[in-house]
Amino acid sequence: MTVQSQLDTATAVEKLRTGHVIAYPTEAVYGLGCDPANESAVRKLLKLKGRHESAGLVLIASDFSQLLPWISDVEEALVKKAMQTWPGPVTWLFPRAATVPDYVAGNHKTIAVRITAHQPSRDLCESFGSALISTSANHTSAEPARSPAEVWDYFGTGIAGTLAGELGSGDKPSEIRDLVTGKIIRQG
Repeated sequence: MTVQSQLDTATAVEKLRTGHVIAYPTEAVYGLGCDPANESAVRKLLKLKGRHESAGLVLIASDFSQLLPWISDVEEALVKKAMQTWPGPVTWLFPRAATVPDYVAGNHKTIAVRITAHQPSRDLCESFGSALISTSANHTSAEPARSPAEVWDYFGTGIAGTLAGELGSGDKPSEIRDLVTGKIIRQG
């Protein structure tokens, strides 16, 4: 087995800026990520996962300001509700901004967003200067990768490498909640 490239943060950011898909450790599993503003990169990621664009994707950020271009204006009380769980492993479905393309949000009126507490992911978003696509590193319906070797087994050279770093202490992908209704869509 060939080991996939381990990327430092600066190299990972360069790969993202040039339209590549990378893997990186998150709170519980490895994620796949790319620049959400790069349609070609997002479509490559969707193809790698075997995921239909109508399903939508999650965006992670290191700061709320990185999410503002992607979300619609909402009541301050709702933002405060989300901020009580951030940074952390809770993904919220915010009303999506009118400019968000379907290849990112799917056929939903909402967009899934999270401010991550996991330091390697935070550093990556901070260095990139923007939110990133974050979806589990696996083929649709398969178990998420929990090691660089599993990422390699799933994707091989289909991605530009894996950000060096450890997984967080979580044992499940992030919980997903609807911001407006409070409904839990996926248990965390």
